[in-house]
Amino acid sequence: MALVGERHRAEPSGDVGEDHHLLPGGNLGGERQRDKDRECGEGHGLPVMGLARPVRGIFASAMPNPLLDDRGLDFVLHDVLDAGSLARLPHFADHGRETFDAWIDLCRRFARDVLYPAYRPLDVDPPVLRDGSVHVHPALREIWPRMAGLGVISASRPFEAGGQQIPATVALAANLYLMAGNCAAYGYAGLTSGAAHLVEAFGSRALRERWLAPMHEGRFAGTMALTEPQAGSSLADVRTRATPSGDHFLLTGSKIFISGGDQDLTENVVHMVLARVDGAPPGTKGVSLFLVPKLRPAEGGGLEPNDVRVPGLIHKIGWRGLPSVILALGEAGDCRGWLLGEPGRGLAHMFQMMNEARIMVGGNGVATASVAYLESLAYARERPQGRPLRDRDPRSSQVPIIEHADVRRMLLRQKAIVEGGLALVLQAARQADLAAHAVRPEERRRAQLLLDLLTPVAKTFPAERGFESNALAVQVHGGYGYSSEYLPEAWLRDQKLNSIHEGTTGVQGLDLLGRKVMAEGGAALAILGEEIEAACARADRAGVDRAWTSGLRGAAADVGALTLELAGRGAGGDPEAMLLHSSDYLDLFSTVVVAWLWMLQGAVALEGLASGRSGADMLQGKLSAAGYWLRFELPRIGPLVAACRDGEDSHARVRPEWF
Repeated sequence: MALVGERHRAEPSGDVGEDHHLLPGGNLGGERQRDKDRECGEGHGLPVMGLARPVRGIFASAMPNPLLDDRGLDFVLHDVLDAGSLARLPHFADHGRETFDAWIDLCRRFARDVLYPAYRPLDVDPPVLRDGSVHVHPALREIWPRMAGLGVISASRPFEAGGQQIPATVALAANLYLMAGNCAAYGYAGLTSGAAHLVEAFGSRALRERWLAPMHEGRFAGTMALTEPQAGSSLADVRTRATPSGDHFLLTGSKIFISGGDQDLTENVVHMVLARVDGAPPGTKGVSLFLVPKLRPAEGGGLEPNDVRVPGLIHKIGWRGLPSVILALGEAGDCRGWLLGEPGRGLAHMFQMMNEARIMVGGNGVATASVAYLESLAYARERPQGRPLRDRDPRSSQVPIIEHADVRRMLLRQKAIVEGGLALVLQAARQADLAAHAVRPEERRRAQLLLDLLTPVAKTFPAERGFESNALAVQVHGGYGYSSEYLPEAWLRDQKLNSIHEGTTGVQGLDLLGRKVMAEGGAALAILGEEIEAACARADRAGVDRAWTSGLRGAAADVGALTLELAGRGAGGDPEAMLLHSSDYLDLFSTVVVAWLWMLQGAVALEGLASGRSGADMLQGKLSAAGYWLRFELPRIGPLVAACRDGEDSHARVRPEWF
């Protein structure tokens, strides 16, 4: 089956059985699809592969969805964050702006030409469990080797580990296109990359030599297997056992919600598993990390089953091309695992992958909001409806709905969320690069503190506000928005998973307020305050509206004072009072962080306009979105600050039996 080619007739896929069909319309089969095509206009149908994009129905445009705004990404990456300066660090000395842009362009074209056309088929025909094995959509078997062959899995890893040593900032910028094109297809690569990094960081030499290359090459895939049915996010309650047995351990237990936990794309699946060695203490200190493959090395070469079974699949509302499975380990008493790192340090080791995954999930939130925003923007420019308020002549021509102020309101809010979130996740990635590779120790320490502070924000803001943005994309489409013939409803479903993946929003709020803002006596918060003040000073010099800078300075002061108050309650022995509104604290904190990043974008945009640089419309759009966020969104933190400070406790006082 060609990735780009002629339309295919609907027919069963012989190698995966009747559960999968190659559907011309991507969502309906046979006569019903042809009826739908007649209703919605010629060309609405989407072959599984072979069309440059899923079209927009009766208001189709010749322009495919770009997934991200190229000029906007370039502006944030280079003009605001100066990603090119990373090449001055010794670790990245073999690179420069030219190689950075070339890598992004390579991934951009793959996302647009290959991943995006496969989005609808993968959403409509999710993986199936048959005879104990998971079978994914056949299109993935052509997509996966091509994506792995690009080097996506190991792009940011060092040369000696088989990578391309590209900065995480640039790798994430490129990955955003892949995520926007097909979040489920990219998910296999993102998970494998994180799992391979654990092997690289904590595996013995023998484990690295055996497992790292096939994972980086995409012959083996990787997962993170943390969650258990009785534990959820409470990893202190992990029960999976590991019994020493020579050079390995025998594992018994079950895991649930394991993304990519089984599939028929790769030769093998390598799980990063949290378990307790026999006799380990309770709580997180008793948890260790193990490499547990689906197939283990056999005597005499080759691979053999490793007593890892898949009893069931999770049927998800979104990300449907990436299976989520239940894993049963050691039902026959012969599931072998190999220790990674130190015994009892499993959770600390796993946090490397978890923190990387939190930024990745934030990136998915940005990407999913972006592709829907750009779809709704194109629709609003094409869809004629109504007339200007001043025009009362019913015989006059209708205007595109973008001419109506309320539609522009929805589009501007989407733009502010998407492009604010974009700056946020790329800023977090930039701090990761500096924390690992800056020359001076004090620079690395400063970057690490700021990265730790930004991580729960970068994970949560794009997911929560991105869901609002995706809902607005549906709204812009009106009645077509809730139709499955248009893609915004599917992206809305995808986005919801991002607020759950890698720790729910509530968990992120506890992490931010309970750990990160007061790290090293508040050093991280002080660094953020310095960054905010520097942005305000630059914006003042550029000539922004002084109401913007005074508002952000005031909001930053409010957050600082509130944080000290809440920390005092915790230090005084009342952690419940401190954390009562941790989710609200995360909300208001995120709003201020994104205001900082919009202040930077506004300052750079004004500097560009003053210098006469090209792209004036794009720069004016940046100023409009910055003004919206700083004048309309930022003041909304007031009631949240008051609720946190006053300890409003209606949700804490209400008893379970009152519901």
